[in-house]
Amino acid sequence: MEKRIIGIMGAIPEEIDGVVALLSNPAARSMGKRTYFEGKINDIDTVVVFSRWGKVAAATTVTTLIHEFKITELLFTGVAGAIHSDLKIGDIVLGKRLIQHDMDARPLMKQYEIPLLSKTYIESNADHLNIATKAINYVFENKSLHAVIKAEDLDKFNISQPKLVVGDIASGDQFFSSNEQKHNLQNQLPEVLCVEMEGAAVAQVCYEYDIPFSIIRTISDVADDNSHIDFPSFIKKISSKYAAEIIKNIFNVKSLNT
Repeated sequence: MEKRIIGIMGAIPEEIDGVVALLSNPAARSMGKRTYFEGKINDIDTVVVFSRWGKVAAATTVTTLIHEFKITELLFTGVAGAIHSDLKIGDIVLGKRLIQHDMDARPLMKQYEIPLLSKTYIESNADHLNIATKAINYVFENKSLHAVIKAEDLDKFNISQPKLVVGDIASGDQFFSSNEQKHNLQNQLPEVLCVEMEGAAVAQVCYEYDIPFSIIRTISDVADDNSHIDFPSFIKKISSKYAAEIIKNIFNVKSLNT
């Protein structure tokens, strides 16, 4: 039977710090300008790493996790800008389908189609999607975040009743900071919930290596002209706490399903 090893990637250094703290007997290993932290969470072998920003960096990182650390599944956590109007800061989007919004090889193939794969979307494994859904809903239903995040910090970002939404995530090598960018994407891909810079690339690599994955994104802004405001504060006080709490509960669910 194949040894179970879970890889965890975070798009922001502060977000993996709390996850590394969950590891028992962590050991650091440097490779390719990245530091990989090996240990166990709930007796499950785990490797945690900061992915760096962008599709190339994230794809490189997950490929290393697959080849060098022999991971059998992947969790990716990070922030995203909301595209759908129903999403608010502090909500969670769990990726059911991932698409690269900047992939365009026309006229050779359709816009957004991944060359040689004949696919536009990469879909998450249903079982792993279910596990992540249970874990995130548990965090919200039990108000676990209120125990690890100060009330004044939640109030600062107007987070009162955060929710989980499962659906499409779009990735591309650009930070959305204008209403024009947001509206253009809404017109082209109306089903997309949020936008970020790594998830679809990670999903493609995992698909090609048959590695199940979960892409989990905390909404940090609404991807418009104000998306840069208090971003560092949000990472430090909100999303880093989200990441650790959600990962902890995913491992609790995984342990029950072992």
